[in-house]
Amino acid sequence: MLDGREDQAAGLRRLFRRAPPVVVALYATGRYRVHHAVRAAHRIAGQAERVLILDEAGGDDALGGMLGLAPGPDLLQMLDGRLTLAELLQPIPGLMGRVPAAAAALALPLLDNARRACLVEALKVLHRHAGFVLVHAAPDSAADPSPFVHAAPRRLLVAEASAPGATEAYQVIKQLAAAGAGSLHVAVSRARSREEATAFFASLEALVRRHVGVPLTWLGEVERDDLANGLARIPVVGGGREPEAAFLRQLAKLDGSGGVLTSPRER
Repeated sequence: MLDGREDQAAGLRRLFRRAPPVVVALYATGRYRVHHAVRAAHRIAGQAERVLILDEAGGDDALGGMLGLAPGPDLLQMLDGRLTLAELLQPIPGLMGRVPAAAAALALPLLDNARRACLVEALKVLHRHAGFVLVHAAPDSAADPSPFVHAAPRRLLVAEASAPGATEAYQVIKQLAAAGAGSLHVAVSRARSREEATAFFASLEALVRRHVGVPLTWLGEVERDDLANGLARIPVVGGGREPEAAFLRQLAKLDGSGGVLTSPRER
């Protein structure tokens, strides 16, 4: 007779294989953008989801310092064969953990098929245990999005409700649009009220509509709204989680050309 706990574990493993995580490219803007990115991750995880952060930002934009983490190995170091996934993943209370990936983001288009397949396989294993994967990128990288951002079917901008937050948010949107982004979801952080948050978004949306032409979708406030449910409800072609399953396939078939950003409907 099968042990009930073993049967349940097997069922969970099958569930993870059937339902890839929701994959989101995450940008945050403003004077406290690193704080906002971490806050958004915890808010998403607060909806009973296991959140994996694939952190491709470097320097002061990396999330390790804010999370109290020591510098850890980069995803790229999986290639030397001496690093296990347990050593790669930096556990974070309340989240699944963080994987530094700045070097991997730069190197991925240049790798041969075998090495690229090795990295993609490592990500595949990590994805089986995640409900959400947040590809955290620095705002100043938006003009040249990485392969991880290219492959992510959803893009979320967390904008600080301030003049610096608005200016930086507009620049990120403009640069992503030039790279081919079809649409973005926006969550506002540090607004003093719902009225201020909605007014901030309306002003940003009007500016973007007039000068950029990329549609923005209001996701809510980081401090007050269910970001996880909002992201998971974004319509995708074919239903289910096909774009999430396609995330790893897109990385596996890179040809070094970089490509352009596309919306889920264009894939």
